[in-house]
Amino acid sequence: MKVCGVELTGSEAIITLLTLSDGLFDIPDCRQRKFTLSNADDQEQMQGFQFAFRKLMEDYGVNTAVIRQRPHKGKFAGSAVGFKMEAAIQLIDGLKVDLISSTEIKEQLKRNPLVIDFRDTGLKKFQEPAFTTAYCYLNKQYYAGESA
Repeated sequence: MKVCGVELTGSEAIITLLTLSDGLFDIPDCRQRKFTLSNADDQEQMQGFQFAFRKLMEDYGVNTAVIRQRPHKGKFAGSAVGFKMEAAIQLIDGLKVDLISSTEIKEQLKRNPLVIDFRDTGLKKFQEPAFTTAYCYLNKQYYAGESA
């Protein structure tokens, strides 16, 4: 299974691809690390963002996009632009999109901690939340399928 972990911050969607096959994780090379949306009020830019994201998912054969969920209100609430980007991703035909909460990520990391240091993954530091999101989602799916 190949997933794309997504962390939405401000007007950026930071991504990391991750696969799980036979219990082994792999980080495939990807031509893009983030998508930036300069004007979320412009319909053409929103459509361009959605098209570019969909094209990347198709090109790399991604089954599922996993978005780190953000609170709707409060101190750590997501921005309106972030929620628009989330909706644009969720509306991509043929792409399964799941949300995973920070609480769920913490629980998964407690049960299945990373066996390597993040610095050894070859990813950029800003991709760590997207990587952790994908890692926890794949662990959840793997162990749910194993016990079923």
